[in-house]
Amino acid sequence: MIAIGSNRTRHNILVSVLLVFTSLIGCRTAPISGRRQVIMIPEQQEMAMGRQAYEEILAEEKLSTNRHYNEMVNRVGKRIAAVSGRDDFDWEFRVIGSPTMNAFALPGGKVAIYEGIMPICENEAGLAVVMSHEIAHALARHGGERMTQQNMVNGLGRVIEYASQNREQKQRDRIRALYGMGTQYGFTLPYSRKHESEADQIGLMLMARAGYDPTEAPKFWKRFSKQSGEKPLEFMSTHPSDERRAADLQAMLPEAYKDYETAPEQYALGKPIFTSDTLNAGSLVKQTPASTQSPASAATTNKIQPASNSQPSQYPDPFKK
Repeated sequence: MIAIGSNRTRHNILVSVLLVFTSLIGCRTAPISGRRQVIMIPEQQEMAMGRQAYEEILAEEKLSTNRHYNEMVNRVGKRIAAVSGRDDFDWEFRVIGSPTMNAFALPGGKVAIYEGIMPICENEAGLAVVMSHEIAHALARHGGERMTQQNMVNGLGRVIEYASQNREQKQRDRIRALYGMGTQYGFTLPYSRKHESEADQIGLMLMARAGYDPTEAPKFWKRFSKQSGEKPLEFMSTHPSDERRAADLQAMLPEAYKDYETAPEQYALGKPIFTSDTLNAGSLVKQTPASTQSPASAATTNKIQPASNSQPSQYPDPFKK
């Protein structure tokens, strides 16, 4: 038996074992972006969590009765799913009858759009921007990757706690605080922003392959930015700024347009959200969203997020009574 002497030695060995373990287990490549990932959550477990979270959310929220919204979301969703490369997903698209400006997708192809974001979409291509972004999160398994990263942060935290156990309490508290701040701003938040940017990239290519004009993507984010109030500093946020997203998408348009031009069918902007023919298709059901989120959904959802909770309505919904 080999005796391990100092705390530093034990710390270095444990860190080395952790790094080797994560480098050998769960490595994969994200679709389209090609980024290397480490995910130690089995995909079937991730998908089971997605189904559970979806059922919990739909049980709490009121589904939309707007026929026009439901038909459009299903039409756009099926076109994107057809080019996603995941025929094994149990795709499902729902509209939630709430004025919240949001959307989400869960592992396994469970997608929901809130009525409140529909007016900002303006047309099918704008809706495709939102839906393809959310679907991209599921395809890239960002939920499983985040859970893996959190497990790594927690594991390394325990190593540091063990290595510093002989220090004075004041020093240990300072080490904990520095570690927490360092992982938050140096690891967790940057990776969250990377996931959002990657979902924008993957989503842009998906909507183009599905036959929707990708030039609508930066336009959507410019419209969406007008719905936000005071914005936090980007390095403190889970999401890139709306302006950065619009600029990054604009730069990716030449590549996306190649996929759009070779799409089997080109729908351009598709149908508008509101026309004289659709105003009587249904009425917006006003529903206050749930104030809490289930643990399962919190672990696996990736939502479109405005920069603040302030959401002035610049796009009145003709369906709303």
